[in-house]
Amino acid sequence: MRNFLRTPDESVFSGSNNDNIELLKAWAGTTLAFAVAQVGAAQILTARFVEFLLISAVVCGLGFVVHELAHRVVARNYGAEAHFVANNQWLILSIVIAFAGFFIAAPGAVWHRGYLTPRQGGLIALAGPVSNLVLALIFLLLFPIAYLAGIRADWLFFLCLIGVGLNSWLGLFNMIPAGPFDGAKVLAWNQVVFGVTVAVGILLTFVIGSQSNLTKIWSFIIGLFGA
Repeated sequence: MRNFLRTPDESVFSGSNNDNIELLKAWAGTTLAFAVAQVGAAQILTARFVEFLLISAVVCGLGFVVHELAHRVVARNYGAEAHFVANNQWLILSIVIAFAGFFIAAPGAVWHRGYLTPRQGGLIALAGPVSNLVLALIFLLLFPIAYLAGIRADWLFFLCLIGVGLNSWLGLFNMIPAGPFDGAKVLAWNQVVFGVTVAVGILLTFVIGSQSNLTKIWSFIIGLFGA
């Protein structure tokens, strides 16, 4: 995801920022904000909050970090200089807003520079949303596999349920074909790729990713292979 709240400057490419530290800040901030928003401020000192904090660390923090890493990896693969910079102000604001029960995330962005063809630029933009859709599919398969292997804890059910829903939504949301969103660059490069990605995102978010349908899918898979 590009960050529309600031513009890159030379400091981004000067080597003064450590990408790993910036990614760690984004992971920690989004993890905390999502957990607070899900559980509520009144339960922040309870065991339930600790459980959701751990789930959030895997599902939400991982979803955002993998998204940004995908942008960076593809950009560097094409010879561009690319760095992730956390948005400290929005990370703090997202945590504050979470205490009101809302989750808003703008953890930062990968800035890159260098000569890139439209195809390369489109693939760099596409890498983020696709990484989230792949994560959604991984979480979709993780629960029945774990269940059939004898791991049947409630926390795993919620982890996979949220993992499918959140990552599907992140992938689809970032395909908005306007402004700073990844979808704008993908659409400008290839309309077919854009359409297919959006279709997969809609399917995962609104059809497969709903709790009722996802539970039915998991029950079918477990019944099919566990019989």
